[in-house]
Amino acid sequence: MDTARTYFENRATLILLTLFIVVWNANAIAHHAAEERNTSIWSEPAKSYWYSGQAELSSYRLKQARYGEIHEGTSTLIYVTEPTNPTTQIKADDYTAKDNIHTLKLNATKKFETGLYPYSIMTSVFFPVESRDHALKVTSSVQEWCGHVFTQLNHRESYEIQGFSYFESEGDFSLNLTPTHLESELWVKLRIAPSALPQGNISIIPSFEYLRLRHEKVTAYSADAKLTQNEKEYTYIISYPELERELVINFERAFPHKIMSWYESYVSGFGEAASYMTTSAEYIDTLKTDYWNKKRVEDGALREKLRLP
Repeated sequence: MDTARTYFENRATLILLTLFIVVWNANAIAHHAAEERNTSIWSEPAKSYWYSGQAELSSYRLKQARYGEIHEGTSTLIYVTEPTNPTTQIKADDYTAKDNIHTLKLNATKKFETGLYPYSIMTSVFFPVESRDHALKVTSSVQEWCGHVFTQLNHRESYEIQGFSYFESEGDFSLNLTPTHLESELWVKLRIAPSALPQGNISIIPSFEYLRLRHEKVTAYSADAKLTQNEKEYTYIISYPELERELVINFERAFPHKIMSWYESYVSGFGEAASYMTTSAEYIDTLKTDYWNKKRVEDGALREKLRLP
């Protein structure tokens, strides 16, 4: 009887200890989430930084893999907050409307030349800062002398995606996909809450830029994601086994988590010219300004700080 009593007492103690650990872990996670909310975009210094009436413009030295070669160019990341109409998912004319969605918008641009003709690529991401779930809208366009391609995703009950291309094989299309992670939205999410970046094996839609340049299907792919850190920087890595592609983003641990460099590796070129190559972008400088008011000829001097042509 004493042995049985001791056994059940030990079992009860073990169960209580297990419950204590579970509750403690839950409280720790909740505390961490609360701390992150306290350092969200609405708090100080985040609020004063992002809601200062200015945009953040950062420039990068670009080495772009295309047609099996590396082409030098420039890239810019432009972040700015703006109100978005929840119905149309377009920038609200009435910025005081109570149902507006507050978004942190990213305009990411690339400019480079492939021999004689130039490429211009731009991706826009509209990310709702209150939910920190998925982007409200993503658009992407690629222009070069053969023509231009445009893709738009609207996040409603599903992802409503439309694509337009000068390639007959790609043509004009529309499709609906189940909401999941978007590679393009992560460039905004890491500026708001790095710890909210998805990790492990995930389902994710690659950037429309990549899908266009490689003529891949617009759909979700399986990927492995991880976030590492050193004393000064976070490194976020997404690997796509099926696409044989890897994206590495290095950004500062300290707020406002400025992106310092990124590397994108995959097969570039077609046929005999195809080879595994790495596109890279290295940080140059940042300018905080209301660029929409800097449209006089004399304002062109501001480009010198960013070392843009």
